[in-house]
Amino acid sequence: MDDIKKRARERAKKLGLPYAGALLPAEAHALMKKGAKLVDVRTNAELHFVGSVPGSELIEWNTYPEGHRNPAFLEELAEAVRKDAPMMFLCRSGVRSHHAAIAATEAGWTEAYNILEGFEGDKDAGGHRNVAGGWKFARLPWVQS
Repeated sequence: MDDIKKRARERAKKLGLPYAGALLPAEAHALMKKGAKLVDVRTNAELHFVGSVPGSELIEWNTYPEGHRNPAFLEELAEAVRKDAPMMFLCRSGVRSHHAAIAATEAGWTEAYNILEGFEGDKDAGGHRNVAGGWKFARLPWVQS
């Protein structure tokens, strides 16, 4: 677990990120198996239609269908994860989770990590996801609603 966190910290430092670290999906899965909390910040609709990670905590970053920032995000996070506990944020591609990790760090969480590539990864040259990285592409556990 310490090796993974060290690599994540080094990545964050290299990328100039203000939170504890940046994880690859397989690293996040390994930390989750060791007790780190995975917080999925996608919308309820995304989880329902695209799939979710078993054992993850859902706290929407943006609300659906409006797309507005969830004003209760930090309150919901405080109910779900202690401020000194390691937690990893996941979204579709790693962008919303990046912002969630920043917000959590600024609010006092000491071990906030972003999961690079997200659940579906970046788009390929044809504009498709799930073929160029991400949780699903790495064949990590997930379920379809």
